[in-house]
Amino acid sequence: MEPLGTVTLFLGVCLSCLLLLAIVRSRMQGKGRQPPGPTPLPILGNILQLKTTFLSKTLEQLSEKYGPVFTVHFGRSPVVVLHGYDTIKEALIDHADEFAPRGRLPLSQKINKGQGIISSNGERWKVLRRFALTTLRNFGMGKKSIEERIQEESQYLLEKFRDTKGKPFDPTFLLSCATSNIICSIVFGAHFDYDDERFLALLNIFNDNFKILSSPWAQMANLFPSFMDLIPGPHQRIIKNREKLKEFVSQAVKQHKETLDPSATRDFIDCFLIRMEQEKKNGVSEFTPENLVASVLDLFAAGTETTSTTIRYGLLILQKYPEVEEKVHEEIDRVVGRGRAPCIADRGQMPYTDAVIHEIQRFISLVPLSVPHLVVKDTQFRQYVIPKVNESAQGRASPAWSFSSS
Repeated sequence: MEPLGTVTLFLGVCLSCLLLLAIVRSRMQGKGRQPPGPTPLPILGNILQLKTTFLSKTLEQLSEKYGPVFTVHFGRSPVVVLHGYDTIKEALIDHADEFAPRGRLPLSQKINKGQGIISSNGERWKVLRRFALTTLRNFGMGKKSIEERIQEESQYLLEKFRDTKGKPFDPTFLLSCATSNIICSIVFGAHFDYDDERFLALLNIFNDNFKILSSPWAQMANLFPSFMDLIPGPHQRIIKNREKLKEFVSQAVKQHKETLDPSATRDFIDCFLIRMEQEKKNGVSEFTPENLVASVLDLFAAGTETTSTTIRYGLLILQKYPEVEEKVHEEIDRVVGRGRAPCIADRGQMPYTDAVIHEIQRFISLVPLSVPHLVVKDTQFRQYVIPKVNESAQGRASPAWSFSSS
């Protein structure tokens, strides 16, 4: 037999064996204790069955066939998908300790390196999360001081709306500026004009990263990180953007250090710097310059895009359902009137408006895939056993377990 024919035969046998192994493995999943799912291909997994532009819809369709707990393979990595409110509530609340750890996306690891609040795990996550919640409460999260900041920014936003003089306009930019400024007042202790060049550059970088992270490029970078590192594309821009953001925050931190007064804290950065100084004598502390920068960016990102997008979608939905908008308008006029700004105390008297806001949040499914989680030990969940994650493999592959909500 010619050498070429021998090689072809060998490759054919290898491919056949791999396919057979994948089929047997898939059938064992359905009959055994691991969640069932579609048969994966070698290396590719189920990527050919998943529409990356409508991934949440694809997972919803798979749940109709395999149930609310099923397995898909993102490349070489098995991912257990939990679908639906009851399933996710059971996992994240009834089994909170087992499912609390965050899965590590390769792209996220490159950006954050496990620092900050969103991407951290274990004791670091607990310490930074607790500190952030306590600090935000001290600065009035849910209290009057934050309420006043929102009211002031709302008035500023309304003036910008009035400047359009009734002409059609896209509110996306203005809404983004308003929500960002509220976060800036808490984190940086500063308010930026909507035409401030540094402020606009900051928003542009964040918006660019959000677009990239929502694109198939980012999904492919998480599925095949080593391969995508060699491929030019928008996903390569994320790291450069992150460095620009870190530089912006680092400059703010430097300015805060120069003017810091421990007896009169101004914002989140001041509080973090004071805690850093207090823990200098500790051998190991999570209050480091790196975690400060990462935490500030986490708060800024989480509090800006989500809120502005929710408001924008809410306006679009109310345009589609004018009868709902009319009832909301009537309730606002009756309870708040037109001579003052709304306040938190009004919420209890506005059940219809409150229900509409919650329905908007449910309807738009702002983060349909949630954030990835993992289990660090074999975990019994319903009739299945979700195997633990190999920690050493997380940097090379997709997160082990992800959650999808309907």
